[in-house]
Amino acid sequence: MLQSELFTKTLRQAPKDEETTNAQLLVRAGFVNKLMAGVYSYLPLGFLTLKKIAQIVREEMDANGGQEILMPALHPAEIWKKTGAWDKVDVLFKIKSRTEKDYALGQSEEEVVMPLVMKYVDTYKDLPKSVYQIGWKYRDELRSKSGLLRGREFYMKDMYSFHENQQDFERYYEIVKQAYLKIFERIGLVAKVTEASGGAFSNKISYEFMVLTDAGEDNILYCDVCEFCVNLEIAKQKTGDKCPKCGNGKLNFAKASEVGNVFDLGQKYGQDFDLGFKDKDNKKQYPVMGCYGLGISRLMGVIVEKFHDDKGIIWPKSVSPVDLHLINIASDREASDKLYATLQEQKFSVLYDQRDASAGEKFADADLIGIPIRILMSDKTLKEDSVEIKARDSKESQIVNIKNLTKTLRA
Repeated sequence: MLQSELFTKTLRQAPKDEETTNAQLLVRAGFVNKLMAGVYSYLPLGFLTLKKIAQIVREEMDANGGQEILMPALHPAEIWKKTGAWDKVDVLFKIKSRTEKDYALGQSEEEVVMPLVMKYVDTYKDLPKSVYQIGWKYRDELRSKSGLLRGREFYMKDMYSFHENQQDFERYYEIVKQAYLKIFERIGLVAKVTEASGGAFSNKISYEFMVLTDAGEDNILYCDVCEFCVNLEIAKQKTGDKCPKCGNGKLNFAKASEVGNVFDLGQKYGQDFDLGFKDKDNKKQYPVMGCYGLGISRLMGVIVEKFHDDKGIIWPKSVSPVDLHLINIASDREASDKLYATLQEQKFSVLYDQRDASAGEKFADADLIGIPIRILMSDKTLKEDSVEIKARDSKESQIVNIKNLTKTLRA
């Protein structure tokens, strides 16, 4: 990818209408562009990172039996009225057509996925089933001032599982929980599994996956010894109390951002649609349903909140838009052009800065964009048939002979 051919440009100053670090840096670095509060366009570099995050999520969902589908975002009002959500969900975008029919923009997919999956379930032998999609969601948020952390339109993975009984749901929940923790580990984040309320239609406890960040809009208490964590809204404890789980640690307060959640929906949606299956005794039963959400665009914002410095973004390798940032400041471009081609042949993805710009401008842009590895070619390094390599999160650099470059990068 030639940097000179990107239609986007970096900005030296943060937009005045962006309050959070993630929004300021992503806009400045040319990853996203704000259309209105809570709604962003994802530009070439930003879209690459969004797809990298989505692919990690996809791999872990597939590995645990999830089957990927794609469901409509435009829903008839009737299915939302059948579950009671049409009047109870205050963030639901409602649309009236020219024929006076009512529709909703999907803020979740329970009303769509229940009749969809149960169309193919006849008996207990057809269960369990797990399906997921990665797509856009719409919520009429009153306050969208946190960049990608709270949007009116956002990119999300939502998975739904269907089970013969509660025991099987709880078995599968543990599987998904570990998959989620693996996703966050691959991305470079540490998430805490937090107890929370079960939402508008459930009295059950749900679980939220929280990443500690000062930009977060949730307040949590967590144990400094074990994994206990609880949302402050339903907590019976306070900061400094002894941990109710392990009895050894103390509870600390932190601000956090929710990046995923799990809801035990019970049999509600099967009952609402009167869609069931025949059990072992040939009697009609309603499936126990689980809902597993994970905010992909929100994760992108959380990553920037966690990984940045005063110069710009520091992308973890697994979600960086490209592997390498090649910068030429030599008087002749021939050698760097050749290296660019060689790196691509070696299956590295490269952002190549061959612009007619000053060295200072190129270095500043590289720090702002935040590709993990920078490769610099200058007149000085060319004299030794070498390049200078520097990691974005390091102040140190090394000189590497071009012949040994591929081996060094793969080490």
